[in-house]
Amino acid sequence: MHTIQIQAEQFFELLKLKDTSMWEIFAQMIDGNEKEIVFVDEENKILFNYILPSNQEKLEEDRKEFSKQFADKLANLN
Repeated sequence: MHTIQIQAEQFFELLKLKDTSMWEIFAQMIDGNEKEIVFVDEENKILFNYILPSNQEKLEEDRKEFSKQFADKLANLN
């Protein structure tokens, strides 16, 4: 499995500037092979990782699950 390291702060700033979602970027990276995407901070410490699936269908399932979990966490904050 190929590993891709991404500077988290720069990545999310770029997403804001381009007004795009990380899921759109991830979709463009799909090539039939799983990849491990490792997000790191400015000191290269691992913040979190994501296994990019090999197909669009699994990516869509991941996106929906992420959205659900995120909404649940926000609801618990209120």
